[in-house]
Amino acid sequence: MVFSSIVFLYIFLPIMLLIYFIVPNKFKNAVMILASLIFFAWGEIRYIFIMLLLAIMDYICGQKINKYFENKNKKKIFLFIDIGVNLLILFFFKYADFIITNINHITNLDIPLLNIPLPIGVSFNTFQSLSYIIDVYRGTVKCEKSFYNYLAYTTLFPQIIAGPIVRYETVDEELEEKNISIDNFTIGIKRFIIGLGKKVLIANNIGVLWNIIEMGDYSNLTFVLSWFGIIAFALQIYFDFSGYSDMAIGLAKIFGMDFDENFNFPYISKSITEFWRRWHMTLSSWFKDYVYIPLGGNRKGFIKQIRNILIVWFLTGAWHGASWNFILWGLYFGVILILEKLFILKVLEKTGKIFSHIYAIILILIGWVIFAFEDLSKIGTYFNAMFNINNFVNNETLYYVRNYGLITIIGILCSTLLIKNFIEKLNKSDKKRYKILEIIFYMAIFILCTANLVSDSFNPFLYFRF
Repeated sequence: MVFSSIVFLYIFLPIMLLIYFIVPNKFKNAVMILASLIFFAWGEIRYIFIMLLLAIMDYICGQKINKYFENKNKKKIFLFIDIGVNLLILFFFKYADFIITNINHITNLDIPLLNIPLPIGVSFNTFQSLSYIIDVYRGTVKCEKSFYNYLAYTTLFPQIIAGPIVRYETVDEELEEKNISIDNFTIGIKRFIIGLGKKVLIANNIGVLWNIIEMGDYSNLTFVLSWFGIIAFALQIYFDFSGYSDMAIGLAKIFGMDFDENFNFPYISKSITEFWRRWHMTLSSWFKDYVYIPLGGNRKGFIKQIRNILIVWFLTGAWHGASWNFILWGLYFGVILILEKLFILKVLEKTGKIFSHIYAIILILIGWVIFAFEDLSKIGTYFNAMFNINNFVNNETLYYVRNYGLITIIGILCSTLLIKNFIEKLNKSDKKRYKILEIIFYMAIFILCTANLVSDSFNPFLYFRF
């Protein structure tokens, strides 16, 4: 089940909300747990038992670390047990076939692939569990005494399939006492509808263009269409992923909880360093706090800092998928970030905002080409089209520009601060008129999303595999 589906919007969510708001506070976590288990069972019921067993292990290890907190050796044993089992589960489901494929390629063996379906949100769930157990070990959070509350945390269906990565310290108090109010409900509904609109109206529609180009013949791809296509993919993945984050944050607000922001208009960035402060912020923060800083960060000289950056970005790439293109994509950004620290950021300060923004967008788009194709040969072919001015444009290109130009322009505008600033200005200038327009605006988005979903239109979920 996904948020952008009729079943979720008109059956699952209304029933869940009705029960959630009727029951007393002490039973709200029970409703959340039951709803989460039903949500996951809709995709693959057998993996629920793995999730429950991991939750039990996390809880017990957290209790043991707390019990032996002054005994460094004993508490370290339970830390390693929990981290080891969580990572083993992640590697088995996500990377086993990737490793087998590479072994077969190197040794000419024919080890059969396991072909095991990937559990929903396994990467997000693993990182969430690891953050909890490491924070308990460090003493930065207290271990959760109630298994009931911890299970509610580790199975939170709003964010487990596509983030944001929610740390225990963010919601520990709200697991005990929900901050439910009319204001939070209203804010949450509006945020959810914005996310739904991003996903259904923009990502899905512009994703049709990318799907056509991706399935086509790259050898005949023109210069203009290749750039137009990767811009479409960049907009699709942004509105798909940030849309799901918005829906998760909105749902959390409705349930009386606050999740961290995950996106902050990343395509307005003027450097790759700034881009990664705005894109998937909870993942960047996770790697910084649990990998980069423990490795030494920038405290042990520039050579080790370079090493630490490359390790983090190798892992960032691998986290996104079990394929060499994701690892290459991670290292690509890692190298650029190193170069920016060395000299590029100083150069960009002198060149002005326009040049800096163009620089960032071009490098981001090149990165999305690497990310989009698991077949490395297709990456090279696509790059040839992007930099072959001799094959500039043809009638097919003009056809796609005419048909998808408007949604592309809408996507570009919505990825900047222009519309956000306009809405804020309208709200300040005439609050009464704004409130009426706001109600119409949100109702229109929801109705249009419903119409798109009922028509069984193109509705992929790009981050489902993560």
